[in-house]
Amino acid sequence: KHDEQNRVWIGLAKETAHQLGTPTSSLLSWIEYLRSQPVDQEAVEEMNKDLAHLMKIVDRFSKIGSETPLTPANINETVGESVMYFRKRIPRNVTLDYNGLAIAPVQASINTALFEWVVENLMKNSLDALQGHGAIEVRIGADDRYVTVDVKDTGKGIPKSNWHRIFEPGFTTKTRGWGLGLSLSRRIIEEYHQGKIAVVESEIGRGTTIRITLKRLFE
Repeated sequence: KHDEQNRVWIGLAKETAHQLGTPTSSLLSWIEYLRSQPVDQEAVEEMNKDLAHLMKIVDRFSKIGSETPLTPANINETVGESVMYFRKRIPRNVTLDYNGLAIAPVQASINTALFEWVVENLMKNSLDALQGHGAIEVRIGADDRYVTVDVKDTGKGIPKSNWHRIFEPGFTTKTRGWGLGLSLSRRIIEEYHQGKIAVVESEIGRGTTIRITLKRLFE
């Protein structure tokens, strides 16, 4: 039964990717048209970034259930791209800080599309916890064995009894959503990347820090 459910979800994910292919292709054509018109080109470029992000999401859906090859990547740059995209799309009363572009680059083997999805999911969860005002901090760390990515917020916090439960399928404290985001994040990090993801600090009313840990690569 579990295998059958997995096949249903994988089929649904791939069909979703297929169905999104037509409108995204159409939107590409519309953006090219707008580039030739006397309209605000800066706005057109931001629309193009959103479309590129949507195409990444389509690519992620299409990868579910498929082989997920890992390749060496600069973690500072990979996480940085997600942070820069997210930074322009958060409320005015939320700050988003990132240390990764100011420190020496570190490498790990990742599937970029899926790893970016995890980082973005953690930032989105932090944003939800802030409820419109507060701070998010994304930090890269490394020692001679591991690379860490911390996503820290000043939001409502998580009771210690739920630190492990938040990664279980279906568990959610939100009024909307299926509670699958962190469950998928754990699967991507632990099963595909052979890494770890966990709450390392949380206090009610003061915020939460979730850490991704990967094995470090050296050139």
